[in-house]
Amino acid sequence: MTDGGSADVAIERADVGGVSIATGHLIGGEWVGSARTFETRSPLDWDAGALAHIARGDQQTADAAVAAAVDGFAIWGAMSVADRAAALYRLADLIEERTDDIALAESLDMGFLENSMRQRLVGRGALNFRTYADLVVAHEERIWDAKSMYNAVQRMPAGPTVVITPWNAPFMLSTWKLAPALAAGNSVIHKPAEWSPLTASILAELTVEAGFPPGVYNMVQGIGEEVGAALVADNRLRRITFTGSPETARHIGKAAAANIIPFTAELGGKGPLVVFADADLDAAAKKAAWQFDDSGQVCLAGTRLLVDESIRDQFLERFHHHADELVLGDSRNPDTDIAPCVHPHHRDRIDGFVQRAKAAGHTILRGGHPVEGSLHYEPTLIEPTSNDAEVVQSEIFGPVLTFQTFADEAEAIELANSTAYGLSAIVYTTSRERAERVGRAIRAGLVWVNTFLVRDLTAPFGGCGISGIGREGGDHALEFHSDLKTLMILDDSTS
Repeated sequence: MTDGGSADVAIERADVGGVSIATGHLIGGEWVGSARTFETRSPLDWDAGALAHIARGDQQTADAAVAAAVDGFAIWGAMSVADRAAALYRLADLIEERTDDIALAESLDMGFLENSMRQRLVGRGALNFRTYADLVVAHEERIWDAKSMYNAVQRMPAGPTVVITPWNAPFMLSTWKLAPALAAGNSVIHKPAEWSPLTASILAELTVEAGFPPGVYNMVQGIGEEVGAALVADNRLRRITFTGSPETARHIGKAAAANIIPFTAELGGKGPLVVFADADLDAAAKKAAWQFDDSGQVCLAGTRLLVDESIRDQFLERFHHHADELVLGDSRNPDTDIAPCVHPHHRDRIDGFVQRAKAAGHTILRGGHPVEGSLHYEPTLIEPTSNDAEVVQSEIFGPVLTFQTFADEAEAIELANSTAYGLSAIVYTTSRERAERVGRAIRAGLVWVNTFLVRDLTAPFGGCGISGIGREGGDHALEFHSDLKTLMILDDSTS
């Protein structure tokens, strides 16, 4: 890394597994660099050194990106809804054409299973843009007559928007947040996470190829405390949307409040996975074992297993059977089920939770150690001595689950609602009546019954408690990214 701030620096391209990726910022339709860089390494082979050296943005970078977004908004916000939707469709098509490159780059950069990226998540990214293109075109103004007045409610683009995305599943989650902002008519400044920056650069290139006007989509790389903090403090913004930790959200919320900028945050989770005695026990145990997917680096995961005490032993037997079948390995290998942790610091953080649990006297039912010679962490199940235990109440964001039993439905609901989080929950029961009762009683933004990770993209998505502010999904996201105006015209016949 060299000293100095942003400058006209030659933009290099990195060869990442045969995929050529720009290492700079996209600002106003042009690639620009910074005098300083940061490195990104692959969790698949950390000791091999840097995959790429990425431009490290600063205050000057942030100023330039917001200025470009202001100019871009003047063009994009004035375009017809149909023209904006056509651009989003072109972008979706280009994403699908680059599926292999995106899948490989994200697998190397973040460790996500390449097969899952290729088969599910890249396509979901394209679908996000198509879904919001369709929704914004289908939207009709509300029009009515009242008190001799013609009334019409118009959805106006809000303005320049900062979109800050997380390091886990970065490509798909970026498209999920960018699509409604762009569909609504806002220009964006996208700040990807520094632990997984590469696929954001691919997406940036595709927006240029799709014909987006300069300044409509801007992408700024760098460290959150530096360029991210500079971006969210800019009073030219009209919206901020963030996915990440509650700790970071508190800082962003203060900056947004200072400038009275609407702010949404999709934050952490500590979801319960509740299994009743009448459940399909094998299906529930298998789904519970699969909460180790992506090394548990999934905010929606059901990390607190709450099981009817009458089926404790049977459930654990089946759970261990399915967990034993999981394969830890290289994310590029199609036989791998469990990817490594994203970064040594994150693996060490996970291990810290487990070691403190051991010291506190909680029972380790399986796992409990990092895997020597890799960034994998053993799939771990802990039975706490108290519901107040740190491993029960805090988001670990790793392949660590807790196991507790309950005596009846009331206790199950009480345990499910006993943390400060409220993003999602999973319930297994064959009783439709119980599914309704428990599903309605659990305080969470999303409750799945007898399934997991299946969503209608038009439904609201977000959390209760410290799991978030606001809702994404469908018209809920379009409303956030818009300013609503009521037009009222006096009927001439009464004047």
